[in-house]
Order: sequence, then C-alpha cells, then structure tokens
Amino acid sequence: MDHGMDTRRTTRALATEAVHAGRDDLAGLGLHAPPIDLSTTYPSYDSRAEAARIDAFATTGAEPDGPPVYGRLGNPTVARFETALARLEGTESAVAFASGMAALSAVLLVRGSMGLRHVVAVRPLYGCSDHLLTAGLLGSEVTWTDPAGVADALRPDTGLVLVESPANPTLAEIDLRAVAHACGSVPLLVDNTFATPVLQRPVEQGARLVLHSATKYLGGHGDVLAGVVACDEEFAGRLRQVRFATGGVLHPLAGYLLLRGLSTLPVRVRAASANAAELAARLAADPRVAKVHYPRIGGAMVAFEVHGDPHAVIAGVRLITPAVSLGSVDSLIQHPASISHRIVDADDRRGAGVSDRLLRLSVGLEDVEDLWSDLDQALGARSARPARPEAMAQG
Repeated sequence: MDHGMDTRRTTRALATEAVHAGRDDLAGLGLHAPPIDLSTTYPSYDSRAEAARIDAFATTGAEPDGPPVYGRLGNPTVARFETALARLEGTESAVAFASGMAALSAVLLVRGSMGLRHVVAVRPLYGCSDHLLTAGLLGSEVTWTDPAGVADALRPDTGLVLVESPANPTLAEIDLRAVAHACGSVPLLVDNTFATPVLQRPVEQGARLVLHSATKYLGGHGDVLAGVVACDEEFAGRLRQVRFATGGVLHPLAGYLLLRGLSTLPVRVRAASANAAELAARLAADPRVAKVHYPRIGGAMVAFEVHGDPHAVIAGVRLITPAVSLGSVDSLIQHPASISHRIVDADDRRGAGVSDRLLRLSVGLEDVEDLWSDLDQALGARSARPARPEAMAQG
C-alpha cells in the first residue's frame, strides 16, 4: 500500500526522504499530519470482490488493491511507515510487526515453510535472537560460525544467514559485502538496528533482508514497541502471509509514532553519534576503563569494560538511566551479562566477547559534559593504573 508517488529511485537525500516518505499524498488529501486509522474492520458490500482479493493475497501476499479489508491483513497508517522505511533502506518493500522478535520469527517461519530450516549465524547477536536460534523454538537448526566460515557452513537446507553489524553488545563490525558474496543464493539477513539507514544500507552491500527492532532508533523516544523487515516485494509477500496467519501485527498508533520518529532519525542519530564519539574517546583515556568498543562507522552506541565492579557503575549513575533497550533521546546503560544477554549460555556469551565486566551505553541527546560528569562519578575514584594505548577497540 504505497501512499503517494514512488521516489525510491530519485536523488532525494536521506534527510528529505525521512521527512516526506510515506506522506507524499497528504497535501492532495488536504492534510498536513498523517491520519491515524484505528479501524479493525472495513465495510464492503461486494462479497464476490472481497473473495477475489483474499484469494489474490493468499496466492502472493501482495497488498490488496482498493480499500482495506481487515486490521490483521493491513492498516493504512502502518503502511505509511512501511513505505517510508523501505525508501530509507533502499528496498522495494517493508513489513512491520509487533516487535523485532516477531519480525525475526516471521522470517524464520517463511524459510522453514519452504523446508529450509537451517540457519548460519555469526555471534554476537542480540541475546533473544541468539536464544531463539539456539533453542530451536521455531524448529530451526543453527550453525554458529565466524564471518570467514559462512561459505563452509552452508548446507542444501540452509535458508538464511544472519548477522548483526555493529553487533549487540560488543559493536563488532562485519564486512557485509564479503559475507553476502559467501552466501551465494542463500538470503543474507542483516540486523541493522544499531546502524540505522543513516549509517549503512545493507542491501547496497548485497543483503536481501534488513531487520530492525524499530523500538530503538526508528521510534527514538522509548514509547513504541515494533519490528520491521525491509526486503524485496517477493519476500515481503511471504512475510505478510505469515503476519496475517500468526497475528503479529503492529498497532496503528505505533505505526504513526514510528512514521513521526523517522522524520527526525538522521538528526537524532548524527547528534547522538557525536556525543558517543566524544564519550568513547574520554573513556578510552580513563585509567578506570580497561577497553572501549566503538564502531568504525560511528553511531550512538558505546561498549566499555571496566577494571572495577560494573554493577557499581550501574548503581551509580544519576542522569543516565540504568535500563534495557537503546536508541532513545535519553541515554541508557545496562550490563549485558546480567540482562540483554543473560539468556545466552555463559560460555557462548564470553566466547562472543561479552565479558562480565562489559557495559553497554546508548548515548542520547543530552549535553555531552553532563553525560561525562555522570559517568565520571559513577566510575568511582580514579586509581593510579595508567591508561593503556590499546584501550580503544574499533569494530
């Protein structure tokens, strides 16, 4: 359901698309702000035509022409967000879900329904993504490997290769183009939650599927739970069929908030990234910090390992909020080994670089001096331990 003209192949800049994509038809409707359609069902007096439209959806998963049918099949407000996100990621389509995990589950179900249940994945991933694969909760089987081992790990029943770059929580980066080449005909799914399309567009490097926990930067204000997959229209059709069958739909109000969040995405990501880069540099020079992880492509996430007790840092912050999640306008800090990656086996967690002294900081839009003042006091008294020149680890 593409609202307005298709401008994916024009030269409009990302910042312009962020503001206007999904809204191109509003002036013609006599509107300025996008409407929120809260209907769960829609009237139709031609049941034969409805039957034909439902048959067409069952065949291809394409969005029905004409007026909406039912809230589980599609919603006009959510469709606006999907159109906008597809424009930003440079894909034909996007399909939104109730959460990032619902979106990943739908991808696995699509491939599993084709008898392709084997997944090749690279650690680290978001802890719940790791658990979903490792536990085989959807009937999938996973082979964990490093990026160089992707090609050798492929099997005839491999349906997906899954990576996250920068990775949660270590911010390790992967050469996406090289991995995409190693995948051959197997779809590469890249979790782009940390980078957002502001910093990288994985389809331009060979990925077929781009996953976002839209709860994070796309929404940007800590008030919406959502997931989305940007992809080609063929795969989008299969995802819509799974969404319709399983019911993992996004609420229209969430779709509205996400569309509004996209309009400031480039500004928010760049401003928060500037703060993060400054904090990463200061942490790297601090004798209380053992190592800092900050991506080469930049971004608003910083991970750092402390010499002292990481739990004391969590307990000591006053301005920064100690909480899970990330990507909000305010700064959040958490201890991955205790929370976001607790569900991952301890040996697997440590093997992926998630040490027990690692802290993950999502940097927001506060003044950087205020943020540093809070971190400084939370880290406690300075010791005589000298700062090490290798303290900054990029990627």
